[in-house]
Amino acid sequence: PTPANAGRAPGPPDGGWGWAVVFGAFVSIGFAYAFPKGLAIFFKEIQDFFGTSYSEIAWVSSIMLATTYGAGPISSILVNRYGSRPVVMFGGLLCGIGMVSAAFCTSILQLYICVGFITGFGLALNLQPSVIIIGKYFLKRRPIANGLAMAGSPVMLCTLAPLNQFLFDNFGWRGSFLILGAILLHCCVAGALFRPIGAATASVKTQVTEKGTDALKEEVIGDAMEMSTPTDVPMKDEMEEEGEKECCEKINQYLDFSLFKHRGFLIYLIGNVLMFLGFFAPIVFLAPYAKHIGIDEYSAAFLLSILAIVDMIARPTTGIIANSKWVRPRIQYFFSFAIAFNGTCHLLCPLASGYTGLAVYSAFFGLAFGMVCAMLFETLMDLVGAARFTSAVGLVTIAECCTILLGPPIGGTLIDTFGDYKYMFIKCGAVMVLAGTFLFIMNYYNYHMLAKEEKERKTKEEHPTSVRTENEGRNNWNMETAQNGPELEPLREEQEGLKKEVNGT
Repeated sequence: PTPANAGRAPGPPDGGWGWAVVFGAFVSIGFAYAFPKGLAIFFKEIQDFFGTSYSEIAWVSSIMLATTYGAGPISSILVNRYGSRPVVMFGGLLCGIGMVSAAFCTSILQLYICVGFITGFGLALNLQPSVIIIGKYFLKRRPIANGLAMAGSPVMLCTLAPLNQFLFDNFGWRGSFLILGAILLHCCVAGALFRPIGAATASVKTQVTEKGTDALKEEVIGDAMEMSTPTDVPMKDEMEEEGEKECCEKINQYLDFSLFKHRGFLIYLIGNVLMFLGFFAPIVFLAPYAKHIGIDEYSAAFLLSILAIVDMIARPTTGIIANSKWVRPRIQYFFSFAIAFNGTCHLLCPLASGYTGLAVYSAFFGLAFGMVCAMLFETLMDLVGAARFTSAVGLVTIAECCTILLGPPIGGTLIDTFGDYKYMFIKCGAVMVLAGTFLFIMNYYNYHMLAKEEKERKTKEEHPTSVRTENEGRNNWNMETAQNGPELEPLREEQEGLKKEVNGT
């Protein structure tokens, strides 16, 4: 490369090996999203085995989902430090260890640790790196690539739902967990496809940065040793301040906290935190609800397959629509509509009676769910840009983990309290409609402010001469006033005297 381009990272190839990366992300994201939902097949039997309530068994999925999202910053830091490939492969290994350990659990608390924390953390190390690396390989085709990668979730769920029921019938829940632990090791293979992009440039940049930092430290220490006067103490204070500043810069390198001053990011964050309070609970309780009203196990599991099949079609389709010239400039509105549509499906679910009604609900739920998931990260990248996306994902997921953790247990508490599932669906629907409405209104405000700021910027660029002339005129006026100050002083004194006479002083 030429010297001018030697320090620049290569641009996104928008194809080529990127499609292999999309396939790897398809597998990793599929397991990260679908696995906690697929485990719901075992909940009724595990609940009977340990003699727990609905809210207690719901904590298994909640802890797993919350850990998956809450460990986002840790995952982002590891990706920035080591790259996506080793992080995803290590995450797949953790998932396998967690599920194999869960097969030997003797209490619900041990399940919380093995399935919730260990497997959940492994899934976190699969989710964020997979999303991040797509942004590095794609730019123009990024919505399509994201839609295809996100389609991994419904494909996996469509497969896992009947597979889990088959495994349970033949091996019980303990034997099923052993087999599922082995299946999750495929995440290691998926991670191997994540070939680093621009690794050489990043390595050179790191070496230069480290060399510059060491040189600065040696210079400061050398100056401090040469000085033998009492000014050594201020020098030490300056060195401590420099060290603190360097530490803050190091943290900010991995997590950009200045995003909390970004208007669009804050709108997205608040809306998503509210949305996740009702996002996962309906999936967690769909199969148990079907069994509760007398539907057999395989038919109940097939409801998740219906949801997954529609979801599988909805995600890439939504990605194509979102990439169109009519939708992409206002993709935030489309995302807001998808969330509100999702909530409307849950509000109408209590009206469904029998298996046919639940099948129709599952189909519409799959459509709405797929629309939201296909745009979940694309809308965030649209707001903050690819350069700050890694930090944004980490900060968003840690904030979302609180409502993700509380959503299913709150739904389980409503079921335990009222003995009816409809209140859980109504709660989830109302929360999601509220979140969609909030995002729609606030995104309208954000688009309006962005247009206003862009107009002001263009005005300054088009008329720089008038602005400069006005500023120069003000400066000249101040300079003339300062220069003529002594000459005008007698006139000022005479004017002050006249004022005093008029006022009678």
